[in-house]
Amino acid sequence: MDALHPRLLVTRFAAGFAFYDAVLPEMLGAELARGDAAGPYAGWDVDGQGVLVLFDRAAMAAVAGTADLPAEGSPAQDQVMFVCRVVDVDAALATCLRHGAAQVAAAADRPEWGPGLRTAHVRDPEGTLIELQSY
Repeated sequence: MDALHPRLLVTRFAAGFAFYDAVLPEMLGAELARGDAAGPYAGWDVDGQGVLVLFDRAAMAAVAGTADLPAEGSPAQDQVMFVCRVVDVDAALATCLRHGAAQVAAAADRPEWGPGLRTAHVRDPEGTLIELQSY
C-alpha cells in the first residue's frame, strides 16, 4: 500500500507524462502502474509502491477552490500536493484541523477518481496542499 507519494499537478499533462514515462524507468526502475498520456491521472511504481503521480492541475483546482486563479504567477493554482493514504479520512481530517491545518475540501467520496476513494484536502501552515485518502 502506498502510504505517501508526491503528486505533481500539471497543466501540460501529455508532455509531463512523456517526460516521466521516459526517465523514471531508467533512473529508478519505476513502471507505469496506471494511466496514460491522455490523462488526467498517471502513476509510476517501484516494487508495487507509488513513487510519483501526475494529475491534471485544473481538476485539482476545481476541488481545492483555486480554479479562478491562473496556472502561473502569484497567487496561482497548486503545482504539488502531498498525498497521505490513511485508514479513516474523517479522523485524519480532524487530526490535521486540530493541529492547525486549514480545510480546503471536506471529506467526500470521489468515485469519479477511483472506486471506493474518499478524500479530504487541507493546507499545512505553509500553505502546501495535502490530500488525505482512503480506498
